Amino acid sequence: MKKWIQIAIDGPAAAGKSTIAKLMAKKLQYVYVDTGAMYRAITWKALEERIDINDECAVGQLLDKTEITLRQDGCVLVNNFEVTEQLRESNVTTFVSKIATYESIREELKKRQIVLANSNNVIMDGRDIGTEILPHADFKFFMIADARIRAFRRYLENLDRGIESDLDQLEKEIKKRDEMDANREHAPLKQAKDAILINTSSLSIDEVVDKMVGFVLK
Repeated sequence: MKKWIQIAIDGPAAAGKSTIAKLMAKKLQYVYVDTGAMYRAITWKALEERIDINDECAVGQLLDKTEITLRQDGCVLVNNFEVTEQLRESNVTTFVSKIATYESIREELKKRQIVLANSNNVIMDGRDIGTEILPHADFKFFMIADARIRAFRRYLENLDRGIESDLDQLEKEIKKRDEMDANREHAPLKQAKDAILINTSSLSIDEVVDKMVGFVLK
């Protein structure tokens, strides 16, 4: 029976996890699983359906009848409707942290993520991959960066998408997200004991990719 290789990448918001994971997946020819997009997808769907974000039961019922598809070209589909760009809208960013605190949502998405991880060589990024989703992953990384640098990266991403944003406000939002992620009751953000710490503050994207791929291939 084939043993699939699992790589877990965790870290706070805007640490560069998704960008690095995508490039590593391409280099290693692994399947990339963007768990953050799954939380954003159900958040977008809840807002679209005018579901009360504060009602965990209602959001859970919505998730039960919502199919989330992550395509390898980076596109995200909700019930076969492409929503990739909508997932980065400010209202989704505002409410995704709240939905991510719900145990029922986390448990359901965890089941879906594990199914994906057990059928391919995967690179999966998020906030609790190495501690909750893939505790026995072959390789675990925990990426960090200074909050101001992360805010600037998000600012540049928004510019690329034609979205105007305020750098100071982005930094405040990122720090708030960090606090919520680290202090939530269910599966809080924390570094797995066996994870390799990668500080990306002073490294280029290529440098980070080369460093992490080096650990996998050595």
